[in-house]
Amino acid sequence: HVQLVESGGGSVQAGGSLRLSCAASGVTASRACMAWFRQAPGKEREGVAAIVTGGGNTYYAGSVDGRFTISQDNAKNTVYLQMNSLKPEDTAMYYCAAAPWCGTVVTSSFAYWGQGTQVTVS
Repeated sequence: HVQLVESGGGSVQAGGSLRLSCAASGVTASRACMAWFRQAPGKEREGVAAIVTGGGNTYYAGSVDGRFTISQDNAKNTVYLQMNSLKPEDTAMYYCAAAPWCGTVVTSSFAYWGQGTQVTVS
């Protein structure tokens, strides 16, 4: 049974930083894919960043590349999203997602989702 629990969202001024955490349980694949998605009101959910748990390879959407960093702590079964230089357009609900392997970072590739954590940038 896979369970993903996000935390770390909040409100921040433009230019500020936040770190999101995703505590994962039940993810047993040696090279599973852990990803962060976000969804703003009226917009589709989009993939922001992803990481291969066994190999560390990462993916970033162009809109966040150079500002966001995804990382993992295998001992804690936790994936992080460090978000720097935040912009108002980063405002969204952020979701953690898991899949048995990393393919295309789109919603249909991920079967497991957390409940989301809100990030608001003003």
